[in-house]
Amino acid sequence: MATVRRRGRPRGETDSRERIISSAVDEFGEHGYDGSTIRAIATRAGVDSALVHHYFGTKADLFAAAMGMPIRPDVAIPEILAGPRDEVGERVVRFVLQAFEQPEVRRRGVALMRAAIGSKLTTPVLAGFLSRELLGRIARALDTDDAALRSTLAASQIAGLLMARYVLKLAPIADVGVDELVARIGPTVQRYLFD
Repeated sequence: MATVRRRGRPRGETDSRERIISSAVDEFGEHGYDGSTIRAIATRAGVDSALVHHYFGTKADLFAAAMGMPIRPDVAIPEILAGPRDEVGERVVRFVLQAFEQPEVRRRGVALMRAAIGSKLTTPVLAGFLSRELLGRIARALDTDDAALRSTLAASQIAGLLMARYVLKLAPIADVGVDELVARIGPTVQRYLFD
């Protein structure tokens, strides 16, 4: 008689979580963020998709766990956009810089940026994630005809800042305080988004 696989979390200790992470890395690597599904990852891991949701919630949560994402744009962006509109640019810059000032976030973030730049495999996966989870959320909130371009311009400014400060360590950008960078770069991000 065939055994029916039960939905949800299996009883006892299992390596399901690790198999899901491993399968997610493979699936995202082969199909990119947009082409990967929770169902395909679950099948590859030999578990029910409900178990994937149990451990990780959404596809964005799973991607963040699988790739070691140091910042969760799906959580941060709604909070950043919720405040006064004329301060969004500064809040975006401050949020990212304060996150990267934490040693563990910086370590993982720099590794992820280096991997994205140097790998044909990682670049489209990270780009797909950021396009949907970061830029897409900002663009939807802007509600303008050119929202996608605006959010991409803002993201390019932030990416350049992170690269200069934390990967290349260009002086004096690498040496000045967060407040000064927020004051100087925040208005540019604000202009990209709203002006």
